[in-house]
Amino acid sequence: MSETTVKVHVSELRVGMYISKLDREWLDTPFLMQGFYIETTDDVNTVAEYCEYVWVDVARKAKRPTTASQAAFDGGSIYPPKEDIYAEHSRTSVFFGQARSLTKTLLDDIILGGAINTEAAKETVNECVQSVIRHPDALMWMTRLRNESEYTAEHCLNVCILAIAFGRHLGLSEEELQQLGLCGLLHDVGKMRVPPQVLNKPARLTLKEMRMMMAHTIHGRNLLLAAGNVYTGAIDVAYSHHERIDGTGYPRKLPGENISLFSRIISIVDAYDAMTADRCYQKARTTTEALKIIYEGRGTQFDGHLALAFLETVGLYPPGSIVELISGVVGVVIETNQQYKHLPVVSVLLDADKKPLDKALTYSLSLIETDGLSKDFLVRRVHADGSFGLSLRDFQEKGLLKYSAS
Repeated sequence: MSETTVKVHVSELRVGMYISKLDREWLDTPFLMQGFYIETTDDVNTVAEYCEYVWVDVARKAKRPTTASQAAFDGGSIYPPKEDIYAEHSRTSVFFGQARSLTKTLLDDIILGGAINTEAAKETVNECVQSVIRHPDALMWMTRLRNESEYTAEHCLNVCILAIAFGRHLGLSEEELQQLGLCGLLHDVGKMRVPPQVLNKPARLTLKEMRMMMAHTIHGRNLLLAAGNVYTGAIDVAYSHHERIDGTGYPRKLPGENISLFSRIISIVDAYDAMTADRCYQKARTTTEALKIIYEGRGTQFDGHLALAFLETVGLYPPGSIVELISGVVGVVIETNQQYKHLPVVSVLLDADKKPLDKALTYSLSLIETDGLSKDFLVRRVHADGSFGLSLRDFQEKGLLKYSAS
């Protein structure tokens, strides 16, 4: 423990203090960062809900309160939700399946040597943009429905959706959201030129195979250049989304100042979606684990301001997260809470003994703030899809999402 670190009761916490250690494990709390500044009184209250004592590094200067999105851009989201979450889920259920099929067809055409259907891609992106503008949580929830055998197509569509939601949070214009979404949808088209035995190899790649995999950025650039009439930003992103801020990325080892904004955004979203998916060589990480990795990579792999802004976009408990509450009951996050990030809307499916309930029970955990719910409803931890026998796909297909709205 540092000589400048002192043990403090939570009642003594003040805005500007830097917390370096808790009296419990970090994974048992909603705090993504192992070490953070207290920026608002809400932060103080959240710490007090989980801890009795913390350790404060008094050598760290008090930090002026700010938000990550303000640090990245001058402004904030200009798109308040226009639609009820359940109504938007109803809209997206049909569209999302169609979008997945179209994305798979687009990639299959490339494998067969066909042209990239840029008009169909633009139409898909536009549908995603309009849905995210109406309410971002519905499509973000759908990105959690996975099929390992169709990873690349699902990944491309998911990165499109998550990038649009990220851009919405940053306050990008609708035209910019369309461009960013297209970048996300097409960022990995070059993988269709990587031999499938390399792309889907479950074991560690050899040096030669790794070079073949890394070449997908060059293949992607060339495919999009050859397609003609493709947004030039999408060509750059396909080429540059594996560059790193510290200049150690590929294929050109560009330093951060030479990496475009959209490439920096897609690199974060690409990594997040890849980490939270089951792969042939790796099990999915929880959203909390993935966000911590992105946080730890700020300033080296990822743009620091954008990494923090992405954490704000996704939130502590993204839509579709399987969460266990302090009481032991388990449910699915339906909707995030912009005011209280740690208090989402949760549909509870299992009791404290992890046995299925006769009927899903939906709670807005924000009621904890007004004593409408006990603190036993606070989230204890996030679990991977499939935990406790809960499948998001089953949840969707059985109509439990709609059922939980009643």
